[in-house]
Amino acid sequence: MDFYATLGAACAARETLAEMFREGMTAARLNLSHTGLAACAPLLAEFRAAAEETGVSPRLVIDLQGPELRVGRLAEPAALTEGGETVLGAGGVPVPQIVLDTARRGDRIALDDSALLLEVRACERGALRCRVLRGGTLQSRKSLAILGRETDAPALTEEDRENLAVAGRFGVTDVLQPFVRGAEDVRAVREALARAGLSSVRVMAKIENRRALDHLDEIIDAADEICIARGDLGNAMALWELPRLQKEIAARCRGKGRLFCVATQLLWSMQERAVPTRAEVLDIYNAVLDGADGLMLTGETAVGRYPVDAMRYLVRTAQSATEK
Repeated sequence: MDFYATLGAACAARETLAEMFREGMTAARLNLSHTGLAACAPLLAEFRAAAEETGVSPRLVIDLQGPELRVGRLAEPAALTEGGETVLGAGGVPVPQIVLDTARRGDRIALDDSALLLEVRACERGALRCRVLRGGTLQSRKSLAILGRETDAPALTEEDRENLAVAGRFGVTDVLQPFVRGAEDVRAVREALARAGLSSVRVMAKIENRRALDHLDEIIDAADEICIARGDLGNAMALWELPRLQKEIAARCRGKGRLFCVATQLLWSMQERAVPTRAEVLDIYNAVLDGADGLMLTGETAVGRYPVDAMRYLVRTAQSATEK
């Protein structure tokens, strides 16, 4: 089984990474939604040095931008007050043009994995005027989803292609393709990897929207591994439907002999707390019983206060699920 940490400021020090390897980390995810591979060279050098120091040969997974929608860069964090108004687009929070073209009056827009929720009240030239249903602080480059609607963004952005072209130089072993909508999206990644001479790099398809669920069998057949990415998948449906769908995806993967991993909020409380909740460790335990081949931490290690402790709880809980 692979135990993934997401690389970030919280675990950037070589000593911290070495401790995480000693606790059982076997792989790392690098989120390229906010940056590029070249800019991460110093962090990756520390990652490699820590791996060598501890005698681990880890996998390095890059998570591309893909067709995922995100807000643009903000001059400073934006405070969205519940019951108040905010503007997406011209004169407000920058968003991709496809959001302005797709959204309609009455649509709900989830931001930052549904931490914030807006309702479109008016579609104006170059902008959406929205009411804040669930408020909070919005940071740059956070995820955006128009609930109940799909967009036709390309499978790979120009930044994705640039990162894939140099992936071999940085020792990338796997590519996480977000918001996969069908086998054609997976093929687009494989073709880009082939052009870079990296046909041996594995493609992990993230299942995080309804279109992926509609084409799940073909995606399972096309990818090397499936990632049940519960953050945006939970935006695409009523949240209480998510546990059933996670188990159904796991069963379909098992039936086809395809590897799968589970990601998002496994130990979310450990971004701020030194000890996880009982529900979180039960979640990890059940994912292992369902046959997961990998478990992936995200904010817990990228920005959390306790990255080493989070890895310890992840590994030890998973191991307890396999003890007889």
